[in-house]
Amino acid sequence: MALLILRCLFLMLAITLGFQLLQTDSLRSDNALLPWGAFLGVLLVAIGVLVADARIRRKQLNTITAVYFGMIIGLFLTYVLQIALQPLLPTQPTWLPDWIRLALATVVCYLCISVLLQTKDDFRFIIPYVEFAKEIKGLKPYVLDTSVVIDGRIADVVETHIIDNQLIMPQFVVAELQAIADSSDRLRRARGRRGLDILNRLRSDPKVDLQIFDRELPQFAGHTVDQKLVLLAKHLEGKVVTNDYNLNKVAKLHSVGVINLNDLSNALKPIFLPGEQLEVRIIKTGEEAGQGVGYLEDGTMIVVEGGREYVGQNVGVNVTSVLQTSAGRMIFGKVENYDG
Repeated sequence: MALLILRCLFLMLAITLGFQLLQTDSLRSDNALLPWGAFLGVLLVAIGVLVADARIRRKQLNTITAVYFGMIIGLFLTYVLQIALQPLLPTQPTWLPDWIRLALATVVCYLCISVLLQTKDDFRFIIPYVEFAKEIKGLKPYVLDTSVVIDGRIADVVETHIIDNQLIMPQFVVAELQAIADSSDRLRRARGRRGLDILNRLRSDPKVDLQIFDRELPQFAGHTVDQKLVLLAKHLEGKVVTNDYNLNKVAKLHSVGVINLNDLSNALKPIFLPGEQLEVRIIKTGEEAGQGVGYLEDGTMIVVEGGREYVGQNVGVNVTSVLQTSAGRMIFGKVENYDG
């Protein structure tokens, strides 16, 4: 409602300005359509601004800040340059100095805004308000690595809307995915293409804030892809999302937060206590005599005593123990009414 009122006030002010132009003596000439043309021009500009504001719903604070600060710095530098160039400008009243000032202000403001937009990821850290907002819990960006994109589960997790953070996809990771997709090895080629498909899936979702980080920071020189990921996450004060055990260790050495999807998956698996019963399909025989092996829907392996003779069948299993390993969770049980 407040935004609607603001837009209505802006449109009313634009109409008022247009009527003021209609009554301006400088626009009155032999052409009676000139004042009305100015009025319609102001009105069209105002409507264009409102439409652009309404269409661009997701506005980046660092981009807007860079434009504002670029404009302020550009105008200040223009004022300083005008004072420096004053002795060189004509002293008599003429249109030339005004056009020079306008051209100078346009060029300087453009250059300042362009520089700040290209370096906004560095510049935003010296703006107090942005620094404060960036420290709010839940707003730190998540930097994706190659393994987690190829894995594909990140897309399913994001689509549940449990993650509202901005996702950062570094350009060097995209390049690595392209190299894998172009590999002569069929399996690697399939994995690379799957990763690119997952990226396109994330980019096409309007509710997912995925940004491609295409800048090369000075500290990237001479480092591997994994080290660049850690340095980028540290630079953005974000977290690395990965399935890579070694990358997990490297990130912790640099005091960078890590989200491991394997740990997340294990944490979400159902908990079974000794004595509970469940139904399992025995897939194959186990290593020990009489054992059968089955799997739950989430991939958890169940070793079943007395299950060897039920391979290919569904049987009731009583849980005896649960073992948590670095590779995941294993459940041990025995077939109902099995005395061993």
